[in-house]
Amino acid sequence: MTYRDDIRFILNGREVSARDVGASRTLLDFLRLERRLTGTKEGCAEGDCGACTVLVGRLTEAGLVYAPVNACIRFLASVDGCHVVTVEHLSGPEGALHPVQQAMIDFHGSQCGFCTPGFVMSLYALWMQTPEPTEAEVETALQGNLCRCTGYAPIIRAAVAVSRYGTPASDHLTAERDAMTARLRALRDGRRVVTGPDNDLAILPADVDDLAQCLVEQPRATIVAGATDVGLWVTKFLRPIGPAIFIGHLEVLKAVARESDHLLIGAGASYTDCQSLLSQHLPHLAPYWDRIAGWQVRNMGTIGGNIANGSPIGDTPPVLIALGAEITLRHGAERRTLPLERFFLDYGKQDRAAGEFVESIRIPLPGASDRNAAYKISKRRDEDISTVAAGISVTVERGRITRARLAFGGMAATPKRAAQAEAALIGQPWAHASFEAAAEALAEDFSPLSDWRGSAGYRMLSAQNLLRRFFLEQDADATAPAQLATA
Repeated sequence: MTYRDDIRFILNGREVSARDVGASRTLLDFLRLERRLTGTKEGCAEGDCGACTVLVGRLTEAGLVYAPVNACIRFLASVDGCHVVTVEHLSGPEGALHPVQQAMIDFHGSQCGFCTPGFVMSLYALWMQTPEPTEAEVETALQGNLCRCTGYAPIIRAAVAVSRYGTPASDHLTAERDAMTARLRALRDGRRVVTGPDNDLAILPADVDDLAQCLVEQPRATIVAGATDVGLWVTKFLRPIGPAIFIGHLEVLKAVARESDHLLIGAGASYTDCQSLLSQHLPHLAPYWDRIAGWQVRNMGTIGGNIANGSPIGDTPPVLIALGAEITLRHGAERRTLPLERFFLDYGKQDRAAGEFVESIRIPLPGASDRNAAYKISKRRDEDISTVAAGISVTVERGRITRARLAFGGMAATPKRAAQAEAALIGQPWAHASFEAAAEALAEDFSPLSDWRGSAGYRMLSAQNLLRRFFLEQDADATAPAQLATA
């Protein structure tokens, strides 16, 4: 096989060919230190504040799609074949301000200005997708942008007013889309990319079969999908990750589809890639999905990565376990499938051999008698790590609970089902007393730890109260089932 040794992409309007790109080299450092594009700021260096927001456009089956991402934890190797857009590219002829920038000025949406370029880039992405957004849509788009001095009210007013200053149809990203699509297609050569020094090697497989081969050759390599976790290994812990195999460009791994009685999610699909399909077929996940990180992280982070890293506080494993999800792992040409809950063996230990990778996730669709919910408890409502996450799925037939799957994160060393609480529900009537018994049984399932996110007692009480909340919200026999506020 012939390899390519450079990373090729388009930065604003210019083609870039970067050689000797180490696995741990970030996009932010390249932009600021090498290209002097200092409008993109470094704030938190962990994908929380949004000051480093840029747009990355990639070719998909639906065409050229742009998404705001965090440049601080996005590795340079991962933008091969992409169009990277920074705030400097927004200016019009003779340096005229972009409509988003002008709206921010006119509505006093900036004070110190450090965070402003990141806000502008997020609002630019929102305006391109939704020219007339509601305040709720603006707030969701800005979950990943933090401002400590202006206050969000004028920023939201600016976002709602942008279309008074121009339309996406007249924007240069729209005008250039066909030409940019052709330029990006010309960058594709179907070859494996191997670049960087031997101790920090970056590898981009040609396709999924080549990924399997790369892992046979480098079984201890770090697999990098969205880098929302691995990125922090580098920026916060200065941890070496090479050799690293990047998979974010493999469109086959991003596929999401309904297949008869289940959903099939490629392990490389981002939270954003999955959101529409999941909201359509699993509507109880729609509000939960918006609680996962911020928009930039949802555009980068993958379902497979959230599973494969084995975190006991990952957002997706509890809700997927409750739904009876299975995962397929691949090693070379061999595949095996197992229930998701069996993948997690102990803290930091998963049932994944060296050279093996998560290829897909299969989620059964609920039946007519199933009642489902997903809950997240965190110190901050938006863009925060779970203290407790819960997935609940029960089947009720003729007023009696015939099946129960209760899964929790943040309560043990791994995401885990509550076997005793499930047993307390199965065979019992759909009634308040049944869920009180299940709540009490949780103490037999879990002995949570105390840390800065929450004490053991707080975690236990929260988990018990989520079972009580589930009954109140799902009680179809009530005259008006309770719908508890999520704001």
